[in-house]
Amino acid sequence: MSSILKSLSYSPGRFGPYGGRYVPETLMVPLFELERGYELAKSDPSFQARLADLLKNFAGRPTPLQFAERLTNKLGGPRIYLKREDLLHTGAHKINNAIGQGLLAVKMGKPRIVAETGAGQHGVASATVAAQLGLECTVYMGTDDMARQSPNVSRMRILGAKVVGVDSGSRTLKDAINEAMRDWVTNVRSTHYLLGSVLGAHPYPTMVRDFQSVIGREAREQILASEKRLPTHLFACVGGGSNAIGLFYHFLRDREVKMIGIEAGGRGTGSGEHAARLGAAQGFTGARPGVLHGTYTYVLQNEDGQISATHSISAGLDYPAIGPEHAWLADEKRAEYFAMSDNAALDAARLLCRSEGIIPALESAHALAGLIERLPSLHKNDLVILNLSGRGDKDMDTYSRLL
Repeated sequence: MSSILKSLSYSPGRFGPYGGRYVPETLMVPLFELERGYELAKSDPSFQARLADLLKNFAGRPTPLQFAERLTNKLGGPRIYLKREDLLHTGAHKINNAIGQGLLAVKMGKPRIVAETGAGQHGVASATVAAQLGLECTVYMGTDDMARQSPNVSRMRILGAKVVGVDSGSRTLKDAINEAMRDWVTNVRSTHYLLGSVLGAHPYPTMVRDFQSVIGREAREQILASEKRLPTHLFACVGGGSNAIGLFYHFLRDREVKMIGIEAGGRGTGSGEHAARLGAAQGFTGARPGVLHGTYTYVLQNEDGQISATHSISAGLDYPAIGPEHAWLADEKRAEYFAMSDNAALDAARLLCRSEGIIPALESAHALAGLIERLPSLHKNDLVILNLSGRGDKDMDTYSRLL
């Protein structure tokens, strides 16, 4: 049995050497409580029925798997399908996990949730679910991200969430997570931390992956119905990595399906110019295994172990660590990861807009840029699924200035 197949029975919270639970003692009890609550919820028919109902009738699942005919013809390569997570309520895949964790908060008797957000999509999803379930909601967001994602700040506030700007550090996602965790430590009896990606201490990477795996489960069924065969390639952008692992998970055993995650190459390969944690082969500097926000994974850091600054035109990819399951998939060479620049993402966004009439989120545009970069190695009979993880409404100011 290969190590990948063995992985499906790895010890809880570990992905090879990665993952784990590296948190202050005050958070160990609530993490154990969350783990127990989640394990009970997985086998609770009423919880699962409520989750399925909200995913279908509130979020809008299943999302279409659209054959991108004009994009396929324009690129002259393989057949390309788009998994349309951008059509979900709130405009991105983040709602899948927010609904699941929101229901867990209710189940555990926590009347308040805190969340972090970078691009704003997870913050909007958390605020939306809080309103739907009658929960109080506070969202932490770096002030730099608030400036470049101001429409989402307005959406969160109109939904009733309190948005707290974080002006420390790099004023982006890393610092928002820091503040959300401080809030959680202070108010742990009444508050659930609704973490938005496959990051943090166990059980978050596993739990968020499970809630997002609906993407790949649907995509597998849909591509078999449309093409009568599995895809040859999966493409998805990777910040923390929830949309990517959501697509990849139900294809892990299918060795013939290649999985490609696209990171943020930013504006250069030096420290502070990118967010490419697994991009050493491309010359991107600064990443090695370490601990950040409770998990052991690849982290951008200097020689003294201080967390490096990052840059991406996309707020959702602007983070110095990657989900531990992705770190392990990279080590095992089950998935490939490489980075695309800000400019390449902008060019890809323009192409999708004008060939398919779809304005993608800048995060998703990175995935398309990665596909375009890989075209010379693909064949006409290849079959690609690209996860269109979010729509570009939030990025219109950036598009208007730079395109």
